[in-house]
Amino acid sequence: MTERKRQRASDTNQQRAADTTQQRAGEKRRAVGRPAGGGKSAGKSGGGHSQSLVRGLTILEALAAAPNGLALSEAADAVGLAPSTAHRLLQALYQQGFITQDGSNGLWRIDVKTFRIGNSFLEARDFVATARPFLRRLTALSGETANLGIRDDGMVVYLAQSESPQMMRMITRLGSRAPLHASGVGKALLAWMPEPEFARIMGGRVLEGETPNTLTDLPTLRAQLETIRRQGYAVDREEHAIGLNCVAATLHDESGLPLAAISVSGPVARIDDSRLPELAALVADTAREITARLGGKTPSEPPA
Repeated sequence: MTERKRQRASDTNQQRAADTTQQRAGEKRRAVGRPAGGGKSAGKSGGGHSQSLVRGLTILEALAAAPNGLALSEAADAVGLAPSTAHRLLQALYQQGFITQDGSNGLWRIDVKTFRIGNSFLEARDFVATARPFLRRLTALSGETANLGIRDDGMVVYLAQSESPQMMRMITRLGSRAPLHASGVGKALLAWMPEPEFARIMGGRVLEGETPNTLTDLPTLRAQLETIRRQGYAVDREEHAIGLNCVAATLHDESGLPLAAISVSGPVARIDDSRLPELAALVADTAREITARLGGKTPSEPPA
């Protein structure tokens, strides 16, 4: 008998023992005519329910961290509980639709109800509202205009802005658009786009020049996107508008996909090559902060 089969047999026996224990306990309560949680034990029962809730959520976290599932003994070990206690909690989670058990190997996994609850957080989060104080901080630290934009097919759409107090400053009307290939925000988004999506959006597109500095050759653009991924930020050197430079970095979602991008933009006279390293570090660090606040993760390579 293999180790895995022995483990499964042991888990099955433990489950049967746990079921038998629960059945006997229920029969005993009925025999004495005392409902669970009644009388003097009500206070203790409330505390026990709270403890059970914490333990159940701990098991749910352990299962969420094990995409291939856990055997009963593995789940019990992961949360430091006796197998009988772990089985009781697993059964409760199963009955509520939070987890499921694979009939072929007995492994427990999270189920669709857990996904729906997690997804409701993703739908409820407002990354624009989350980013606004960070944009204001970027402006305070850099003295330049800070922007936030998202992708809409082959274009960038600007959703939020913190204006520079300088007389000469970059101002973008909210809702305005710019080509992905011709803007710092756009290139930051393109750099982390999965290849199939990149090919769909950019493959048959003519890269028109917004200025003489715009990248209009797809292989050259791809090479620059590799540099952006390596250094963690994108630079727009008068590629969208003559006289304006921009430094941008990506906000990532929980899967590492590009969710949005932030940037600092201003006149070439103030954002020149000597100042780019300072602003690049500031913008990249801020993007990582916002990503973490949103529950996202910054990948090392574009998602497949």
